[in-house]
Formats: sequence, structure tokens, C-alpha cells
Amino acid sequence: MRLVAGVDSSTQATKVVVCDAETGKVVREGRAPHPDGTAVDPEHWWQALQTATEGLLDDVAAIGVAAQQHGLVALDERGEVVRPALLWNDNRSAQAALDLIEDFGGPQACAEAVGSVLVASHTASKLRWMAEHEPQLADRVTDVLLPHDWLTWRLTGEFVTDRGDASGTGYWSPRLGEYRNDLLATAFGGRTPRTPRVLAAAEPAGHTKDGKLVSAGTGDNMGAALGLAIEPGDVVVSLGTSGTVFASANTPSADPTGIIAGFADATGAFLPLVCTLNAARVLTATATMLGVEMAEFDRLARQAAPGADGLVLLPYLDGERTPTLPDASGTLFGLRRGNMTPQNLARAAVEGMLCGLAAGIDALREQGLPVQRVLLIGGAAQSAAVQQAAPQVFGVPVTVPAAAEYVARGAARQAAWALAGTELPPDWPLADSVQLDVVDPQRGEQVRQQYHAAYTELHGKTDR
Repeated sequence: MRLVAGVDSSTQATKVVVCDAETGKVVREGRAPHPDGTAVDPEHWWQALQTATEGLLDDVAAIGVAAQQHGLVALDERGEVVRPALLWNDNRSAQAALDLIEDFGGPQACAEAVGSVLVASHTASKLRWMAEHEPQLADRVTDVLLPHDWLTWRLTGEFVTDRGDASGTGYWSPRLGEYRNDLLATAFGGRTPRTPRVLAAAEPAGHTKDGKLVSAGTGDNMGAALGLAIEPGDVVVSLGTSGTVFASANTPSADPTGIIAGFADATGAFLPLVCTLNAARVLTATATMLGVEMAEFDRLARQAAPGADGLVLLPYLDGERTPTLPDASGTLFGLRRGNMTPQNLARAAVEGMLCGLAAGIDALREQGLPVQRVLLIGGAAQSAAVQQAAPQVFGVPVTVPAAAEYVARGAARQAAWALAGTELPPDWPLADSVQLDVVDPQRGEQVRQQYHAAYTELHGKTDR
């Protein structure tokens, strides 16, 4: 049996799975936490990787790294980190993103150039913020990497990336398959730092000091898509720190509304994606507000009827990326003496989170992508209340794969692919999944309409 390892360096932790390269069966796992915050010294990721892999990699032949997208890791000529990495969920660059859209020629031109209308999350927006607010530090920058690029460099000594992660920078074109160095210079105040070489899907990045092959690596959403082996008609909804909705496509996207980010994927195709800042933490924050553990929160939410008796939560607890509302806050609508119960508040939190993601599913459908089923993953996907509500809110059957680290699994599958040197990645079947059908589509539509009405009342525009 040949073994491969997959690393998921996420916002909150490093997770590692060691798998059989032929079947994908997980034989052992490791984990280590990351510090909280939206600006983090990358050294924490490296130390977490050492902790999470301790004793796991001795007989491993290849390693793949997937990591949180967009984060800005800026290095000087000695390879030293110039400032703490600005993570995807750092909103200080919101105005910089708006300014760059105009500099790039407006939303349509921006989407056509780099696949997405820029938001605060994109690396280009963070570079603009740094150029404007920390010019002396910006002057020291010689290389700009993403989190997975930096970890791959620490493993191999090579400055490389892949199409998937490069497509989230805001200065690499999925349509052309190349960097737009002119846009990079525009973002960084005329500066032209080096960018990592973009590898093909199964092309190795190099080797570790002890001879283990390291694959190209990718972004976390691309890793999850590879780990799930999604097919046309599948839409993935991931309920982690952020909420994401994505599907596989054969052609690049260029959505001028900014709802859909037109990413590339880790196989040579494309990954249109909608991202929200607020997902699983909406549930944990509401549980904290109610003073209960998550198991009790789940029970309370299932006791309430769909629609929470008119109570609606717009769940923008950390601002929001989609729709673009960086300064928004969470808002409760429809409060009355009769519906002010813990059960209704818990249900409103679940439905508010899901309604925000349902708008993303609608956006993909409006771009012509088929939506035949939703694959629901992430920590909150295991919630019985979420599973109860999701098919009705989404309006399509929902499959909940067995709980697993799908980003790390995708990174391991990529490592196995690079190790084999084959045209296609290995066929790794998924374990048993829960199948959930739409029971009451009319009730689900009523929940959605209730949410839309609350959104329109507060923000005066569509949530898509």
C-alpha cells in the first residue's frame, strides 16, 4: 500500500489525513489549532503543520497542501515575512476593492479580466490597502504568495502555485490562464513583486528534504471539490467559518454583478463560486446568546416550525462579502411577544444562514449551471436542524456525505494523482451518505420569501 497525505491549512486549524493512494481510505489523521484573528504570522501555520503531522508521515510517499484562499503573504528579498498575513476575512481592504474595480475599468471589465468583481477578500485588494497604508513595508516586498504557496515553499523551496488558488488573487486571469502583471502593478501602487509559477493540475511542485513528492496544492474550495469528485449537476454548499456554494464548469465565468467568483479548479476546469462570510459561526453565536450547548441549540431549532413563526435573522454578524455589505450587522425582524422564544430564535438562525446560501444556488442556476442536487459539507452540515431545513430552503434534494475532512482529502487525492502521473486523478469513492428529499417545497418558498422581504426592507435591493 502506498500512502499519501493531504493538508488542509484552514482559517482555524491545520488538518491532515493520510490515505491509501489507490482507494482514498483514511488510515490516520492529525490536527493542530491556529490562532484567532484576521492577520496572522504565517509561522503559526508552519508550526501547526509540524504538530499535526508529528509521527504521521514516515511512510508517506507524497503530500498535497490545500489552504484558505486569498490570504496575502508578503516576503522580502531574504524570504522574511514583511507583515502578518492578511486573511480572506480581513475587511480593512473593502474600500481598496471598490477603488480597484474602478481602476480596472468597472465591474464588467474587472470580471472579464480576472474572473471576479473584486471584494475585500481578494489578494489584489489587500495589496492596494498595504500600498496606501503601509508604503514603507510595501517597498520591501519582493514576493507575493498565498497561504498554500507559502507552505509549499517551506516544504520544497519552490515558489509555485496552481490555477485554482491563483484565480483568487485578482491579478491572474482564468480565461487567459496567465498573470495580469499590469493589474498587479495597478493594485500595488506601481510595484511589481514576483509571483509563484503556476503548475498544471497533476504537476509536482518538488520534493521535501527527505524525498517526499509534493503536489501543486490548491485553495481550500478547489480541494473540497477534488475531494468530493463533483460532477455536472452537483452543487456543493460548505458550512464552515465561511459559507461557500460552488459547482464544476467547463467554461470560465465573468459575472459583472459580483455575486459569482469565477475561479479555476484543481483539475483544469473551472469553479464558479459564491462565498458568504457568515455560516457555521451564526449557529454557534446564537447558541452562546441562548446560553446553551450546540446539542441543545439543535434540539431547540427542530422544535420550531419552518419560518420560526415570522422571526427572521439576517445573519451578517461579521459584515458580509456576498452581498457586499462589509459594514453590515446581524438583524432580527418580526419580533413579537408571541414568537420571542428560544426555539424560534434557534430556527431563525438556521434558516437565515441557509437562505443566504440559497441565494448563491440561485445565482449559479441563473448562469445556466444545472442544479440537480446539493452536496452539503462542513461542520454545520452534521446538525440535525440544518439537515431538516436545508432541502426545503434550497428546493432540491440534499446529499450529506459522511463527515470527513474533504479539503484535506482533495489535497491527498491531488498528491496521489501527482505520484501516479496519470491523465486523470484516482477514483476515490465516497463513503455512505445521507439522502434528504424536499418534503414541503411550498413551505420552503415561504421561508425564502420571508427572508427576501426582510432583506429588502433593510437594504432596499435584492440579496442576489
